[in-house]
Amino acid sequence: MISSVLLLILGFGVPFGYYYLKKNPQFGGKLTKDEKLRLQQSEHWKNGIFQNLSKTTMDMSLASLPKLIRESMQGRKTRIPKEAIPIIPFDAHKFKPDGVPKFVWYGHSVLLLQIDNKNLLIDPMFGSDASPVGPIRTKRFSKDSLHIINKLPPIDAILMTHDHYDHLDFGSMRLLKQKADRFLVPLGVGRHLEHWGVDKNKITEIDWWQEIKLFDLQLVLTPSRHFSGRGAWDRAKSLWGGWVIKSAKHSVYWSGDGGYDDHFKEVGERFGPFDWGFMECGQYNERWHQIHMYPEEAVQAALDAKVAYAIPVHWGAFSLALHHWKEPVARFITEAGKKDQPYLTPEPGEIVSITTEKTSSWWEPLN
Repeated sequence: MISSVLLLILGFGVPFGYYYLKKNPQFGGKLTKDEKLRLQQSEHWKNGIFQNLSKTTMDMSLASLPKLIRESMQGRKTRIPKEAIPIIPFDAHKFKPDGVPKFVWYGHSVLLLQIDNKNLLIDPMFGSDASPVGPIRTKRFSKDSLHIINKLPPIDAILMTHDHYDHLDFGSMRLLKQKADRFLVPLGVGRHLEHWGVDKNKITEIDWWQEIKLFDLQLVLTPSRHFSGRGAWDRAKSLWGGWVIKSAKHSVYWSGDGGYDDHFKEVGERFGPFDWGFMECGQYNERWHQIHMYPEEAVQAALDAKVAYAIPVHWGAFSLALHHWKEPVARFITEAGKKDQPYLTPEPGEIVSITTEKTSSWWEPLN
């Protein structure tokens, strides 16, 4: 009887698992032989994958998983706000092109940036779940965020940093593929967009330190210390990074996900100073410290890159680590004060202009 039940489970489970892994659109595009040959032309592709500039590891093993699971079950209430975080509705009139750089942060790593009267959208993950293929879901702290896309102005270009689910979202791209004119992505990320119906003629893939002229803007994909992958077999089979965005008068740096390393100083020396620096600050843990900075390191990275005002991002929308949801911004502010690094902490949905010198501690009244 037991053997019959097991055979029945396998009979249904194996085909279902195969279909799920092969057909689920969330996984994105498959790496083909022709594309692999193209990616191998990059000097950063070694031993069958893309490599970081410095040796990078994570302190994770099968033996450590039980402890990590126990820790993840403890203190869950402090890692998620008790009530949904509100997002200020988009005000098209206040965001109209007037020659003044401005931005809107929508939590985590979603940024609407207007510079030189062009609208750029960075890592537009507006979806409600950062773990759409896992047995354990990661729900967004805010409600109905996907509908924000319908209120946004025309998008001149979308910039991606890498293909992880908390940055590249299938549901968001289905709505954005007709709304944006250009998609600038690291090497290998374009296959996901094409798989989801984005016109391949709109997609430009670039390597680290490669410069693109878009309108009157200079765009550069910069290194970060991280990794990529959406499925079981594509880890590090596409590139990751940050962005430098420069107009004739203003400069913006987007750090991208990643651990602290020497590349921040090189970015500052080659392209700084910057008016704004959006620095990854959240979802860190000692086990994966080399791929996610501590808040204190995020401040130092801003100093290295010669940033005038640092904005902590990669927090305020999802719980992807074990820390309190407010901890990243609190530690960031404390360290910025110690090192005299000016900073901004905008509320999700708030329009911030180049003349803004101070924002509120909006999260403090929230539980």
